[in-house]
Amino acid sequence: MHVIVDLCVIPLGVGISLSPYVAACERVLRDAGLKTHLHAYGTNIEGEWDAVFAAVRKCHEVVHGMGAPRVATTLRVGTRTDRPQSMEDKVRSVEQKLV
Repeated sequence: MHVIVDLCVIPLGVGISLSPYVAACERVLRDAGLKTHLHAYGTNIEGEWDAVFAAVRKCHEVVHGMGAPRVATTLRVGTRTDRPQSMEDKVRSVEQKLV
């Protein structure tokens, strides 16, 4: 099943700067071959369900491996069965209504 996810991984107990942990998670997503879009408070991910959720798990493992004693993650997950849809399709649909 194709899925679009909004992922926000938050390492806890590691100080103020989280960018090294975000970069490590982005590397996991890239290495998994997933289509991603990094934004200010997370990452949109597009792919097959099992691959996306395996990468989310790997992000937790990597961030813990970097010394984070706790990791909190928020996920928003969208699927649809009526037609294929990409991240770009969703954004384009809204942008077309703004003109």
